[in-house]
Amino acid sequence: MPRVPAVLRSLQFLAIACLCAAGALASVARAAIVPPEVTVLCYHEIAERKDALTPSYAVPPALLEKQLQWLKANGYHFVSVQDILDARAKKKPLPVKPVLMTFDDGYESVYKNAWPILKREKIPAVVALVGHWLEVPEGKDFDFDGRPLPRNELMAWSELKKMQDSGLVEIASHSFDLHRGILANPQGNRQPAATALQWVPDQQRYETVDEYRARIRRDFARNRALISKRLGKAPRVMVWPYGRYNADVSKIAEQAGMPLGLNLDDGPNSVATPLSALRRELVMGDTTPEVLAHLLRVRERNVLDQGRAAKVAQIDLDYIYDKDPEQTEANLGKLLDRVQRLGINIVYLQAFADPDANGAADAVYFPNRHMPMRADLFNRVAWQLLTRTQVKRVFAWMPLLAWQPPASDPVSKDVVVTLPNKANHLAMGYPRLTPFSPRVRKWVKDIYEDLGRQATFDGILFHDDVTLSDYEDGSRWAKKQYRAWGLPQPLPTLRSDHALLLKWSERKTDFLDGFALDVAAAVRAEQPGLLTARNLYAQVALNPEAETWYAQNLRKSIQRYDYTAIMVMPYMEQAEDPQKFYKDMVAKVKAVPHGINHTVFELQSVDWRKNDAPLPPNELPDTIRMLYGMGVKHVGYYPDNVFNNVPDAALLKPALDSKLNPQDDDEDDQ
Repeated sequence: MPRVPAVLRSLQFLAIACLCAAGALASVARAAIVPPEVTVLCYHEIAERKDALTPSYAVPPALLEKQLQWLKANGYHFVSVQDILDARAKKKPLPVKPVLMTFDDGYESVYKNAWPILKREKIPAVVALVGHWLEVPEGKDFDFDGRPLPRNELMAWSELKKMQDSGLVEIASHSFDLHRGILANPQGNRQPAATALQWVPDQQRYETVDEYRARIRRDFARNRALISKRLGKAPRVMVWPYGRYNADVSKIAEQAGMPLGLNLDDGPNSVATPLSALRRELVMGDTTPEVLAHLLRVRERNVLDQGRAAKVAQIDLDYIYDKDPEQTEANLGKLLDRVQRLGINIVYLQAFADPDANGAADAVYFPNRHMPMRADLFNRVAWQLLTRTQVKRVFAWMPLLAWQPPASDPVSKDVVVTLPNKANHLAMGYPRLTPFSPRVRKWVKDIYEDLGRQATFDGILFHDDVTLSDYEDGSRWAKKQYRAWGLPQPLPTLRSDHALLLKWSERKTDFLDGFALDVAAAVRAEQPGLLTARNLYAQVALNPEAETWYAQNLRKSIQRYDYTAIMVMPYMEQAEDPQKFYKDMVAKVKAVPHGINHTVFELQSVDWRKNDAPLPPNELPDTIRMLYGMGVKHVGYYPDNVFNNVPDAALLKPALDSKLNPQDDDEDDQ
């Protein structure tokens, strides 16, 4: 049975206790609350649940009518694709509170039940079609994601033509044959065909990027030609299958005459949102007008994850991996069952391997250019979590600096240097590469780009290695950067002047954040909806002097990252009064604008001071309830032991579920 690497060992952590200009960093600060440019609603079937192909997605006709009436009564105005294009071209402004209605897949129930309402109310809409499904002859079945369904469950071409000719309905492409999974790794997982690199089993390789792009071009061209032939107009809108897209498919769609793309990302559409990546609100079958009102308020406020409380488990893949592939599969099955029992909705999933438990990556769990691959495992586990459990988001947990490359790699020599000090004050225990080396920054970005290309996930959690102490970094690369900042040499001079020490620390904080966000931008080219999170030490929040110790800053972190996961771990911090420790932490976070909505309180499930002994079974659940009572929104924990049921799932799930439904807990984003 694999062991858990002691990444957060207490003794190390107790011992620990720019790329981007200031303007560039400011650009990622939390956006002000402003009305969106346009709200896009996504529907599927318009049918009673008992008659639906996918009941949870089916909106009954009477409920659709109530939603539309609520929107009209509350000042929303229905707009068309042309209205959006005209507004972007500055030909004609959009009305206040504009809404675009969209219907995916081309179900017959849309023609039968939605079209009469749209026509009567003169409401424009987009209908997205999968060409491969529609080309199945009448009386035959089409393959609906591995499930045979009768062709008459979809609209006939004559019905589509009638809707289009009305001038109200815009026909969009939903791909010709990408609304399905393809083989995407050696273990047999099937993932979205539009974004996954296909695994070629007879050649034991992934398709190349050029092969992937050619496959996408053929598909887009084929559906465009089909719709043009059948309806007389070529589509100019691409609705991404499963909401998944990347830079390649966006560019190919635009080249194919479809500049407007629709996804399922969270957040509002501002004038800065690319036309190829307009966000949509998925309307489910239980979306009453009251629920719709809440969802729209949340989207307009730009609160993450539709206002849901994040319930996070940080999980070690080192614990799941085994040299025996069959044992790895058995371990994965246990993990999926456990995640289901826990009721968590976000997983921070380790994408690197740390078998010696020193906090630095010796290998990774995905194909890449630079580091050894322990196993091609991250992609499989992430996809299984997203498709076989209730988990809504998987974040790839990755180091930024804590890498141990092969000795033959030149970057292995570019390491952080800790300056001599009598007490070894706050010397970081992790081996790290220096962020000030240009070849290190390029090398790290390469690895992240490879991760973004090879796997499907929703965010990056930057490891707690994004730090430099007040005796770091003394490498030649760092000294060169300090000179460029106008800081005096030798470095002990910086420590002798408090104002210089603060300036040095602030510059390092900004440099590290700039590096992290630059790396995230490289991944976002492959995963455009990517979110960012970072681990932060507790003392950074509690002690005003802590930025000089860690080159971390709570306020800046909340501004710059989507989530800040603070390690709220009183035993690791040797807090004399854990209750006071929690109260002080909540108060510090609440004092920062947007703090509560963008901070995860990450708790410990074991006591590292006592040989990783589990905490008493009720302590973690009781702490979560207490934090919820103080107004905390997002909680998480580390580590998780799938084999020993630590923490106890039967006790933890009710505590996590005790957080009020967002409809009842509609806290403003400060």
